[in-house]
Amino acid sequence: MKDTIYIGIDVSQSSNTVYVMDSIGNKIWRNTFDNSRDGCHNLYNQLLETQKSHNVFMNFGLEATGCYGETLAMLLREDDKIPRNMKSVRVLNPKQISKFKGSYSELPKTDNIDAFIIADSLRFGRIGQKGTVMEDKYLALQKLTRARFRVSKDITREKNRYLQTLFLKFSVMAQKNLFSNNFGATAMDLVDEFESVDKIAYTPLEELAEFLNQHGKGHFVDPDALAAEIQKAARSSYRLPQAIQDSVNQVLAMQNQTIKFYEKQLKQFDKLIEEQIAAIPNTLTSIKGIGPVYSAGIIAEIGDVSRFKDQAALANYAGLSWSKHQSGKFESEQTHMIKSGNQYLKYYLIEATNKVRLHDAELNRFYQLKYAATPKAKGKRALVLTARKFVRLVYALLRDKKIYEPKI
Repeated sequence: MKDTIYIGIDVSQSSNTVYVMDSIGNKIWRNTFDNSRDGCHNLYNQLLETQKSHNVFMNFGLEATGCYGETLAMLLREDDKIPRNMKSVRVLNPKQISKFKGSYSELPKTDNIDAFIIADSLRFGRIGQKGTVMEDKYLALQKLTRARFRVSKDITREKNRYLQTLFLKFSVMAQKNLFSNNFGATAMDLVDEFESVDKIAYTPLEELAEFLNQHGKGHFVDPDALAAEIQKAARSSYRLPQAIQDSVNQVLAMQNQTIKFYEKQLKQFDKLIEEQIAAIPNTLTSIKGIGPVYSAGIIAEIGDVSRFKDQAALANYAGLSWSKHQSGKFESEQTHMIKSGNQYLKYYLIEATNKVRLHDAELNRFYQLKYAATPKAKGKRALVLTARKFVRLVYALLRDKKIYEPKI
């Protein structure tokens, strides 16, 4: 069996600092290279010389720093001058590195301390296989699903800002669900086209009802009753001075446009993701309700499920695990979900769970059970607990490559 050397790479926007050590922790070499194509090739050439002189397995670790280390990781993995069976390339969670760094009573005097820490953590085996760089097809899909995740968060933030501004113009509408959705087309048209709550309050009822009927395309069951409810809410709302009202209207109009822009982007991402996931065979789409987008978000983060020894390891990677508080024979029942984990995988698992439980009787029974047993934040906690159960199903389907057959 060949010996192993450990290569820690501290990545920054401008440079890559490399620390190479042998299996007993002795330094072989360290150097800093430009984070550029030429710099990466210089690094690779020095690694090739090391491979030739030592003839060892090369265990690489790069700390995840946004996008700055991705191209280097791809080069290290894809270039066959060092055969694939002679290397392992992993992109590591900075929190893992930070925790390992805290275990030292003292550290060597070196300017390249982070690269040393990464190499040493690999040598001690503290970093699991879940840090392995995945295949291109997963990374390509991941670019789309992570970008979609950020757009969905942008929509949520912008909608929260919109509701805060809406309170200034039409306070009762912001407080109550006059419409089934305050972000529906008719609701936003009402806010946009009526310059003040007084205009809404004192427009003839039949004209307001006709406005609702036209903009709602006849979908409202009783537009007259809805118009009367809206006028009542308008008369109970705060009034603003005209100068402030004008500014509030301008802000609302801009926020309206921003929300619509993000929603259009989200649909475009969904279309691109659906096209790309179609080329990756998987069994998750056999689960009714999950759909191609959420299954793509899950698969993009998991990659090859064999990286995880069991479903518990996958749940921990997603951050769907809970801390333990135990002392002697006492074990607290009030525990908190861990703060670490892959935020993208957690998001797609929870969103998928919320869709699937509407179609899967067993998952919905579990959700209702947890909802009834939870004293605070019932919906949120019940959904997260149900997502943890859903991880077992995801892991089993991907591991066994089987079509989902729900229990009757």
